[in-house]
Amino acid sequence: MNTTVTAALAVGALVVLVAAVALRVADRLGLPSLLLYLALGVALGESGLGIQFEDVALTQTLGVAALVVILAEGGLTTRWADVRRAVGPGLALSTVGVVVSVAATAAVAVVLLGFDWPFALLLGAVVSSTDAAAVFATLRRLPLPRRMVAALEVESGLNDAPVILLVAALSETLTGGESEAWWVTAVVVVAELAGGAVIGLALGAGGAWLLRRSALPLSGFYPLATLALCVLAYASAALLHTSGFVAVYLCGLVLGNAALPHRSVTIGFAEGMASLAQIGLFVLLGLLVSPGRLPDAIGPALLVGGALLLVARPLSVAASLVWFRMPWAQQVFVAWAGLRGAVPIVLATIPLTAQVPGATRIFDTVFVLVVVFTVVQGSSLPWVARRLGIAAPLTPREIEVESAPLEELDAELMQLRVPAGSRLHGVYLPELRLPEDAAVVLIVRDGRSFVPDETTRLMRGDQALLVSARASRAEAERRLRAVSRAGRLASWRGEQGAAGEAD
Repeated sequence: MNTTVTAALAVGALVVLVAAVALRVADRLGLPSLLLYLALGVALGESGLGIQFEDVALTQTLGVAALVVILAEGGLTTRWADVRRAVGPGLALSTVGVVVSVAATAAVAVVLLGFDWPFALLLGAVVSSTDAAAVFATLRRLPLPRRMVAALEVESGLNDAPVILLVAALSETLTGGESEAWWVTAVVVVAELAGGAVIGLALGAGGAWLLRRSALPLSGFYPLATLALCVLAYASAALLHTSGFVAVYLCGLVLGNAALPHRSVTIGFAEGMASLAQIGLFVLLGLLVSPGRLPDAIGPALLVGGALLLVARPLSVAASLVWFRMPWAQQVFVAWAGLRGAVPIVLATIPLTAQVPGATRIFDTVFVLVVVFTVVQGSSLPWVARRLGIAAPLTPREIEVESAPLEELDAELMQLRVPAGSRLHGVYLPELRLPEDAAVVLIVRDGRSFVPDETTRLMRGDQALLVSARASRAEAERRLRAVSRAGRLASWRGEQGAAGEAD
């Protein structure tokens, strides 16, 4: 085998292993893992080990491919029951919110940095999209109201599509291309988004029907086929000049909520592939950047990032969520939780590829902005949630189990924790009045595990495993929420445990 290829394989394997260790370090330090991946790329680049990498077009191509996998995983791991009531807010944030954010950020760039309007609008468009990888990885680990988190997930899954179209249109205008009237561009964007949605939903439904009726020779083919369907949705939509990013996310959403064979294995495979895509993407972006140019970008990055965080994002959230009954505290959190990550950096490669004058300045500014504000926002989210009083009192959460019997029995395994202040404390298990086909099967208390019986009471700090028939999962969660808020007499007090009552 060619020595260069062998060396590349060795370096790639080492990068993945180091990135896996970095993920553990990031969790302990409370930092987003993407920063360590970016740092690893910078360390391998021209100012570190000396690897010279300046292929912007290749970076853009691989970046789009990585985003396709990340969005597919986001759709596959999102439960429709969680996002159903958040579709409206999520769509508003990914459309109206994008327009307001771009306009407000551009206005600040014109006033404070002296940019002309077309260039300022391009910069505003590049930084306006929230990052799906950052949102999925960060918010799913926090005990937050589900509707609010779901709205942020829907936004991050869908807002890439209109932003990419806008960045491409503005880049063409700034390079002397023929520009269309703004209303023509708006109609084209809406048409492409609608077309992508139709293709994604159709392929997701058709793919679910096909997988349920196919007897593949190996169980490992099911995860591959599921992910391939999502990639096919992107490619089909793109070839038909519609939005591939909308198509891949919605296709994943349909497949992830269908009763597919070996679903848990499929979800685990998708999560692994998405993690690998994130690692490769962030390391590649770290390689592409030139650290020597970054000091000149610090000032503009702080100004644009501050305007985005304190002005543009709050305005976009207010304009988007004014039509929905979302408490003001949650709106404040949504404004603060507009996490940026790899997406704005990938978007910044579009003007570079199109050779827009000043595109290098945009790329460097966006890179610094993402690093600085990811640290500020990502590390402060738990504190902000506590200060706003929106931390959920109970966090029953599904855990994926590589167990064939659970799939064969059409059952699911859930984990819950009894936090301080929960009225689950002191409740006997029969008083939970769970559905007949749901039961608490194991309790971990003070580091000791035991199988409970009818005389067992839940205590603060307990962690419990529940097995439930898939059809009764939602009812079991509603009952747990109700008892957590109102105690064993929840139904007498009118507490039904509906998700909307806590979010």
